[in-house]
Formats: sequence, C-alpha cells, structure tokens
Amino acid sequence: MQRRPGRLQGTAWELWGADDQLGTLNHLTAERVMDAQMSMLTGEVVPLNLSLTEFDPPIIAHRGSIEHTVFGLNEFHRDDRLDSFFPQASTQLDGLRHFGHPDRGFYNGADPAELVAGNPALGIQAAAERGIAGRGLLIDVAAYRDEIGRPIDHTVNERIPVSDLEAALEHQGSSIDPGDILMIRTGWLHHFRTHPRADGPLVSPGLRQSEETAAWLWDHQVAVAAADNIALEAWPATGSELSVTAETSGAMAPSSHSGMLHRILIPLLGMTIGELWRLDELAVACAARRRYDVFVTAQPLNLPGGVGSPANAMAIL
Repeated sequence: MQRRPGRLQGTAWELWGADDQLGTLNHLTAERVMDAQMSMLTGEVVPLNLSLTEFDPPIIAHRGSIEHTVFGLNEFHRDDRLDSFFPQASTQLDGLRHFGHPDRGFYNGADPAELVAGNPALGIQAAAERGIAGRGLLIDVAAYRDEIGRPIDHTVNERIPVSDLEAALEHQGSSIDPGDILMIRTGWLHHFRTHPRADGPLVSPGLRQSEETAAWLWDHQVAVAAADNIALEAWPATGSELSVTAETSGAMAPSSHSGMLHRILIPLLGMTIGELWRLDELAVACAARRRYDVFVTAQPLNLPGGVGSPANAMAIL
C-alpha cells in the first residue's frame, strides 16, 4: 500500500469514501463480475458450506450449538425455529465490525459505541445488500505441499508463508486477478473430520501472521480471503510477528487475540474474511479440469448490525 499520512497510514480508510461500509468488496466491480463468466466451463455447481450443525460440541467455546425445533399448527403443517444460533459457528463470513485494531480502532474510524445490535454501522447487511459474486480462485496449498513431500502438519498451528502461496499458484498454473475471491485450502477441515480430536486446545495451520501476508493480500486486490480452517490464519496466534502498542505498553492485557492477522485485515484494510469453507470437493473438481478459477457467489444474511454470517457460498465451474 502506498504510504499515507497521519491516521490513514497503513490503512484503506477513506479510499472508497469516508462512509464506506464495504472495504475490499469494492474490488468486485461490475466489469470484473462480468469477466468472471469466463471461469464457468461446465455449469457444475459445488456448494462450499458445511451444515449449520457440523460442529457439536462447538469448536469455539463461546459459540454454542444450534437448537432446531420443528413444530406444526396441525398434522399437515410444519414450521421451525432456531435458538442458540451463532452465525459464525460454521462456514462463515466475518463482517467489518468483527475486529478493531487496539491502537487504531475500527474500519474507517467507526465509533465503537455504534457497533451494537440494531445499529447498521459496519454491519454485515452492507455486504448482503450489495451481494458477493465474482471470480473465485482456489489455492490448494495442501495439494502442493503433499506433492513436494512436505505435508502441512495439522497437529500444530503451522504458519503458512507467502512463499508457499506463491509456489502453490505456480504449481497449479494459476495467477490472481484483482477482485478475486481467494479460497485457500490447507486440508485442515479434512483432517479434523477424519481424525479424532485430541485433548487440549484447538489448533489449526493457516496464514502466517505478518505484515508481508497482509501486504500480499492487499497488493493483489483480493476482495475476499477465505480458507478451510478456523481462522484463515494459523490458530492460535502464538509465534506471531505482529504486536500492538496497547499490549506491549501494558495498557491492554494480552488475550487470545494477541498477534492476530485479523487485527490488520479487517479493521485496517476492510477485508472480508471467510472461515471453515468446504473446499475439498472443489479441489477435486479443479484438479480434474486443471483449472482453479471458478465463478463464486456468497450471500450473507441481511441482518442490520450483524457481525458475521453463514457464507451461503457456492462455486460454479
């Protein structure tokens, strides 16, 4: 990113206007959506969503298990109700109010006092009312690492560097276009579903927490960065290269969020993040046709002031 003065330094704030609510989704211009039609070759549809009940018990402790009740007003009628519904408990999109930067604040300088239920500021409804559609690009890092005999270790929070992303792109013969909906396959979801969960804290490989990673995503004008793991980045963020003054000075106590790449991507760059996307079937289909660009749609819930949403995503090949 070009060096910017004062409070704007290192941010995308005001690049799309002082009142912008979309951030990097602005990269999905009408022209780029039209160009994305070229990625559809067969019309095959590959859903990218896990079920809402995929994780029971929940993999994130503060996101409870959904309670689904089916009832009828008579014997020939059915209706249903959801309770304990956490929009980010399965395949999801993180909205722009999900994270603020402890030193800088929320995206575009939004007032934290306004980020409450019912107030639309930075809410997920902005993305829902716009809609998300465009060229999706799968980066199958897991397949590349397996091919070279250096498989990703899913038992630790292995931090995947930019060099692996670049090498995987070269390996599969792909390149990123501005406005891409990037989908990074680590293989973690497959591992989680096929191996008994070990005792102890939840761990997942993912993107390395570094300024280089953030700059790489920004410089490629990525509209959405999604992955098949629990946080896009490695989790937990132990070993991170990132820090904030609020924590190093003692003004704010360290927490599980310390060192997270989320703190740059969401509040400073305005990037929409996808987590727990189902990418294994897509990887098989892309490998079979030897092309990894597809047409992708994702439709978050139109919830005013929502923090995140089920992704409701699909790829059309």
